[in-house]
Amino acid sequence: MARRRGALPEESPQRRLTSIAGGRVEGGSVDERSDSARNLGCRPNGAEGPEVDQARLWHVVLSVAGQVTPLAELRAALERLAHDHSFFLTARYAADHAEIRYWEQARDLHDAAAIALRLWGEHKASANLPPWEIVGLEVVDRPTYHKRVAEGFGDPPPQLGGVHPY
Repeated sequence: MARRRGALPEESPQRRLTSIAGGRVEGGSVDERSDSARNLGCRPNGAEGPEVDQARLWHVVLSVAGQVTPLAELRAALERLAHDHSFFLTARYAADHAEIRYWEQARDLHDAAAIALRLWGEHKASANLPPWEIVGLEVVDRPTYHKRVAEGFGDPPPQLGGVHPY
């Protein structure tokens, strides 16, 4: 199977990492157009689609599971992963599974999902992650994520940011 050009981060010279504010402004309302969105070429106020050939932000939830791992080792590994990954939001964990939430910058859903599916394996050695497998993946675009939050569905975890036990 042939790879699509630019599907891997190292193949895209325009790939640029920026940090985001998490989508909320003071008072808890959803920020419709942050500086990060403006830099990524997203159109304001729900206009249809991104600007042509521009990267977009995608909210990713990656679920992994495997053999029981000591909690202290697992927490330390997830903290190293958080340090290595610029868009990391939060991770929740138990001895045999974890959920990682973060933002990914990619042109389309295919690219965002491909990057997300490689995340655990690519950081396994550097972050000393357990040899778990990916058991779930959700990738939604920024407007969909904010719409869900505004409707009371898919709220961010109570402890946004960092690594926390379930």
